[in-house]
Formats: sequence, C-alpha cells, structure tokens
Amino acid sequence: MFRKIIKIILVFLCMLTIFMFSSDNGTKSSEKSDNLIVNTIEIFKNKKLNKISKKKYIKKYVFIVRKTAHFTIYLILGLLIISLLKEYMIISSKTFFLAIILVFLYACTDEFHQYFVPGRDAKVFDVIIDTLGGSVGTFIYYFFRRKSWIRKSN
Repeated sequence: MFRKIIKIILVFLCMLTIFMFSSDNGTKSSEKSDNLIVNTIEIFKNKKLNKISKKKYIKKYVFIVRKTAHFTIYLILGLLIISLLKEYMIISSKTFFLAIILVFLYACTDEFHQYFVPGRDAKVFDVIIDTLGGSVGTFIYYFFRRKSWIRKSN
C-alpha cells in the first residue's frame, strides 16, 4: 500500500513539474532555455561568452534543448505511470497502451493549458514529442522488467 501511495505522489509531482514549466510566460520560458544553453556552453568552454556568442549559441541550440526537455520529462512521466499501473494490473500490451494513452492525454492538456499562457501557444508537434518520450519511458520500463523476469526464471 505504501508503495502505491509513493508512486501516485511521484506521478502527481511529475505532472505538477510539467504544469509549472508550462505556466511560465513566453519570456520566462525562453530565459530558462537560453540560460541553460549559455551556462552549459560556458562550462564546457571554461570562459564567459560575449553577447554575440550567446545569441549565436542560443539560436543554434534552442530548438533541440526545448524539444529534448519535452521528451525527457515525458519519458520520466511514462516510466512513473507504467510503474504505477503495474501496482493495479498485470503488465500486458494493454497496460503499455493505457500508459501511452495517459501520457498522450496529459500532453494534450498541457498544450491546451499553454494556449492560455501569455507568450505561449499550443503545438501539435510538442504533443507528438511528449507522447514519444512517454512511449520510450514505458518501453524502457518493459525492457528492464523483462530482463528482471528472465533472470528470476533462470
């Protein structure tokens, strides 16, 4: 019972984290991505970047950083959801399909929410990336659980 509660809390916290990031207005969201890019480049280059270099790197990496963030947080959500579902049902292809559907539905509500946030918009492409991330998360779970099952049966 305790494990189920912990898993419910983890799913809720992951969803809350996504909601909080989606609540940032366009300027604040861009600042977070831009700062991540600049700070990462400065760490690897071991020097401060000038304004022109900052803009160059931001332009070069902003798309990949933002989409990777979408993919990654939803990968985590997919892992958490499939782990929670395992507590209530036997893992089967239907369970994985249900987990992916739940990730997809949350991605849709997230984009709908962003539609109402100043400077943000809803993108079908983001729902696709989010769902793909969640799907990969569920398959990672399956892969490691399967390895565990095989080892136990031998």
